Amino acid sequence: MNEPIYLALDFPTWEQTSVFLQENHLEGIPVKVGMELFYREGPEVIKKLKKQNHAIFLDLKLHDIPTTIYKSMRNLAQIGVDFVNVHGFGGADMIKAAKQGLMDGTPYGEKQPKLLVVTVLTSMDQNMLNTQLGIAHPLANMVTHFSKMGKEQGADGVVCSAHEATGIKNVCGNDFLTVTPGIRLTDTSSNDQKRIATPQLAKQMGADYLVIGRSITEAEKPKQMYEQALKEWNHVD
Repeated sequence: MNEPIYLALDFPTWEQTSVFLQENHLEGIPVKVGMELFYREGPEVIKKLKKQNHAIFLDLKLHDIPTTIYKSMRNLAQIGVDFVNVHGFGGADMIKAAKQGLMDGTPYGEKQPKLLVVTVLTSMDQNMLNTQLGIAHPLANMVTHFSKMGKEQGADGVVCSAHEATGIKNVCGNDFLTVTPGIRLTDTSSNDQKRIATPQLAKQMGADYLVIGRSITEAEKPKQMYEQALKEWNHVD
């Protein structure tokens, strides 16, 4: 997991995913597989991506009772992804069960997937928390609370906005990973994300890994945009 930027493969089928990666010469880069693609193609899509040497963040944001999460993670541990995640709103017992499932399910001698806790989705803001979810606490406090809870239950890091990475590192330590979606390259649209940042800003604020989707996949020259993202991350003009 040396490369810091995971490309979100927000495509409905493996065929479209494969064509995109091949046509744009993006084989072997780190990728994020979300619900849309995984629910259509299942574990086979992970096997195919692994054959092409992709590091994989399986982004399913699981949220259920602890027993179900334990069994689900025990199964997911066997397909060999690098990251998996659960929702912080599921609580401490659920996060603990997820970690135990990964530990019990990882085949002997294989690398155990790292567990991430989703704090507050980057599509949310304070107004949404207050008016739609009935949560009066400040958004930043919610993020910190979920991060501390995740670390206490064995999670390896969190999914958060880049703007929250510094605070999380201050509370949970530099070894606690921050994986940040809501990344937009310079001069690209924010789409439906609210708490966004550029790659350079995200790194400055303490992000360890970035997830970038439409800024690259919808670009006229996706490979060029991926390389631009790496340059922005590395502060290269």
